[in-house]
Amino acid sequence: MKITIRQENEKDYEISEEVVKLAFENEEFSDKSEHLLVNRLRKGKSFIKELSMVVQDNEKIIGHILFTKALIDNGKEIFETLALAPLSVLPKYQGMRIGSRLIKEGLEKAKEMGYKSVIVLGHDKYYPKFGFIPASNYNIKAPFEVPDEAFMALELIPNGLNNVSGTVVYAKEFLI
Repeated sequence: MKITIRQENEKDYEISEEVVKLAFENEEFSDKSEHLLVNRLRKGKSFIKELSMVVQDNEKIIGHILFTKALIDNGKEIFETLALAPLSVLPKYQGMRIGSRLIKEGLEKAKEMGYKSVIVLGHDKYYPKFGFIPASNYNIKAPFEVPDEAFMALELIPNGLNNVSGTVVYAKEFLI
């Protein structure tokens, strides 16, 4: 297996969406529309083309990750952050640390681009491996009801969430 990670480009869109669809097909906590979300997010103002990445095995796209702009609003101040969603790996390739490599590469790229933090709604046993902790530790809340341990945040730089608190405001494409 020869794995490479690179920025997604327009000619990848259809294949990437199929990968996302197949990756969530058997997920218990999925509405099976993540591929449609990716399509909408690419067309929105929160899209960051450099943070839409694919992983290939030789020339075959087997995984995808997307980070988009989000805000944290406390009623007085608004802070920029990133939302990691979704992370997708074809079922046949799951459990091979491919998702981990995508996350690490994406977080590194986000840090290089000057972003200070990332939020994620996800598996509380998976994302802590990358440094994510419950967002409530920073007084950051989800805009909807979710288990505390599943809504997490990560500082990309030391003190990246220092003096940041409030409710996350996702891109409008998440809410459709």
